Parts: sequence; C-alpha cells; structure tokens
Amino acid sequence: MPRSAPVDGFQLAYDRRWPGSGDAVVLLHGWPGDRTDYRDVVPLLAGTHDVVVPDLRGFGDSDRHTAHRPELYDAAAQARSVVGLIGELGLERPVLAGYDIGSRIAQAVARTYPERVRALVVSPPLPGIGDRILDPRAQREFWYQPFHQLALAEQLLDGRPEALREYLRHFWAHWSGPAYTPDEGALEHLVDAYSAPGAFAASIAWYRAGAGAVALSQGEKPPARADRIAVPTTVLWPEHDPLFRREWSDRLGDFFRDVTLEHVDGVGHFVPVEAPDRFAEAIRRTFCTY
Repeated sequence: MPRSAPVDGFQLAYDRRWPGSGDAVVLLHGWPGDRTDYRDVVPLLAGTHDVVVPDLRGFGDSDRHTAHRPELYDAAAQARSVVGLIGELGLERPVLAGYDIGSRIAQAVARTYPERVRALVVSPPLPGIGDRILDPRAQREFWYQPFHQLALAEQLLDGRPEALREYLRHFWAHWSGPAYTPDEGALEHLVDAYSAPGAFAASIAWYRAGAGAVALSQGEKPPARADRIAVPTTVLWPEHDPLFRREWSDRLGDFFRDVTLEHVDGVGHFVPVEAPDRFAEAIRRTFCTY
C-alpha cells in the first residue's frame, strides 16, 4: 500500500491505477466511508486515466493520530494533504471529484489552490443552503452532527464493532435511494475500518472542527464575484438525498463562477456508489470540455 509523504505529520494511504498515460483524476470519499467508496468508479476510468484514490486524514489506512486536535481534520487541513499528494505524484491539474466531505474538501482545494486543479465533479454538500438548514425538516436529518460533538458519541461507539455496525448501517440505508440496498460486504469492511480503537473518533473530528454542513451553512455569505470558485465545476445533485434537497441548488451561481448543475434521478446521497456510471461519465466529460 503506497503512502504519501507527511503533510502536517499525516501520511495518506492511497490506491493508484495508472495505465502509463492519460489525464489524472483524484477521487475523494465521504463519511461514513473510505477510499473503497469508489470501487465501481475506478474500473470505468482506469483504462484511460491516471486514477488516484486516497483515504483522507483520519480514515482507512491513513494516519489518524492527534484526533484530539480537530483543526487538523477540517477542510483546509484535508486540502493541504490532497494538494501535497497531487504534487508528490506529479499530477498535472487533475480533475478532483468527491461527495459528502470529499465534496467540501475538493471545493477547498479549488478555492485555495485553483492552479492545481482542472475541474471539479462534486455532489452535495454545496454552498448556498444558508439558514434553510435550520428548518425543522432539515434538523430531523442533521441530528448526528451535534451528536458527534459530544464525548458520549465516542464513549458509545469508538472501538465497539457491534454498535458501529448498526450506526453505520443506519446512514447507508437511510441516506441512499429507494432502489439501493447497502452491500453487506462493503458494510463489514467499513465496520472493520471504523471499529479500530480511535478510528471512529478520528472520523468525527471533521464535525468537531466545525466543518459539518450545519456549522458552515448558518454563517455562509455569498462572496464577491472575484472571490467565487473559478475552477469549472459540475454538480451532480441526486433526487433522494434526505440531507440536501434539490431546491437548495438554487444559489450555486453565488459561489461558483462556472458551474453546471445536473440532476441525478433515482439515487440518494451516495452518488458515486449508487450511480458509478453517471459519476464516471461526468468526470470523462470534463476532459473533453476543459
């Protein structure tokens, strides 16, 4: 298993499928997941593209030390590791793709290091939600983010495989679309990955750093046009995501200078897992367009 050079003391484990030529793609996973979220996307790209799929800080086989310092796990910190990996591997302006926290991190890279990225392909979360995230219907879904701030979350779940199995199963079943059944083998893999002592605590350091959608959306303000993300961005917005409703896509233009919105029908929150063909197609299309 290759591992990156350390950035802020963190090494990233990653998979790389490189046919010897072809434009580069970096795929960023979500929570609760790891780099295997892209197991069905990678084969669709690997014959023609240099595909790199890391475990983010605190996930999978990457380093997860210093979980007691959540600021080392927020979007800016995660972006530093991703940019470090891009530079180390000599990737020339890859397409950066992600969903869930991977989407936030991809946006952070594009905002801070636009010269390092050709284009983004992302699904929610996206900016523009604002205080709509506080409405009662939304708050019924986002309960887990304040829960993750509590020491109780760690006490109940960290290092407890049986409890984690049911906890993770809830999210994969509830957040996915009506036609998707979570794969038991994939779930068991995540239970193994998340149940090592300290692993669950590291995974929720993202929320403890204030990087979750509830914390970010309440304070967001549209930037001046010159400060909007300039990297060309394709947004794949699913139909059945209980967290991020489609009507919340109405303000993307306030945060991105060049954004294309595509609806993905029939699927829920886990777009690359539930619709790998559509996700890979959107990535391939960026190389023809930009």
